[in-house]
Amino acid sequence: MDFTFTEEQQAATEAARAVFSGVAPDAVPSPALVPGAVAEDIDRPLWAKLAAGDLLSLTLAPEHGGAGLDLVALCLVLRESAKVLARVPLLETCAVAMAVQRYGGQELAAELLPGVGRGDLVLTVGANGRTGHDPAELAVTARPDGTSDNSSSAGTSWVLDGVQSAVPWAQAADWIAVPAHAGDGRAVLALIRRDDDGVTIGDQVSTNGELFGEVGLEAVRVESGRLIDATDAWEWLRSVLTTGTCAHALGLGEAVLAMTSRYTGKREQFGFPVATFQAVAVQTADRYIDLRAMEVTLWQAAWRIAVGGAGALPPAGDVAVAKIWASDGVRRVVQTAQHLHGGFGADTDYPLHRFHAWAKQIELSLGPAAAHEEALGDLLAAHPLG
Repeated sequence: MDFTFTEEQQAATEAARAVFSGVAPDAVPSPALVPGAVAEDIDRPLWAKLAAGDLLSLTLAPEHGGAGLDLVALCLVLRESAKVLARVPLLETCAVAMAVQRYGGQELAAELLPGVGRGDLVLTVGANGRTGHDPAELAVTARPDGTSDNSSSAGTSWVLDGVQSAVPWAQAADWIAVPAHAGDGRAVLALIRRDDDGVTIGDQVSTNGELFGEVGLEAVRVESGRLIDATDAWEWLRSVLTTGTCAHALGLGEAVLAMTSRYTGKREQFGFPVATFQAVAVQTADRYIDLRAMEVTLWQAAWRIAVGGAGALPPAGDVAVAKIWASDGVRRVVQTAQHLHGGFGADTDYPLHRFHAWAKQIELSLGPAAAHEEALGDLLAAHPLG
């Protein structure tokens, strides 16, 4: 088997490295030193550079001004973004755009996708539900306009009611994708504007100090053209988001391990660099193995989603395995880094504590390892192997 990335994917990686090379992880106040969010908006100059470098249109079809690449290419870019803690909704915007392109109508795609590629539109998605523990689509109801219950019927618009909590950068987004459940039990995906009637956004602060939003929906009317009711649209979007989060975990973990290697190579005890001590070498070797496992499971999941490759389990199984490794692996990497850095790991003038906060956010985003272990168990029960 050939695991080499294509020339186009390698070019996307190089373009991403060029864009992110000037980004400083400590460009905003430390989340440990401010009571609220570290900033009121996303990194707009970086967002403009991503658009200028054609990275926002990477996965869009040529008819929408894009390069037509797949999820693997996007994950390569997300991996680079996490190495510098890029404060942009790159994953959310690209994932929603991919879902609109794959499942949405032509009018919706024409309205949103060119603006996404140019950097004119910011998209996000409510994927955490009301509490973060229950399926996100159960937090919002969708019913055809003019009906008093959730029964399906023909109509020109839908009415949404409910709450989506911890929506990334909701205050900065032009459009928010909201999963909801219809009366027949299926999940639908609605695209709402931040300023639609009935939409309220309350401030929330994430573990890494970013401004998130609690999006409340009270009798919000959505035209049928802005509602995607394909049976697997939300499941597919959630898989893309989860896989992209695994790419974030890998990039952050690689940056932290490199930081730890540099520090232990310079820090001396008893006249020798601590990196030469067996106990240090064993711990960093274990973390390197974690990163390699995170990497191979990430690419397996991204490939299954991108090409629909055959497997003993549905692609959701590969996504669950990737998130298990990503959640546990990134936690172990930052914990080891903190231990090997000693007091420097807690110094707010040193960037490691920022990576630790982001790692915890990534670990828990879209479910911790235990949640995905349970999902994997359900899949194995439904699809016995052997």
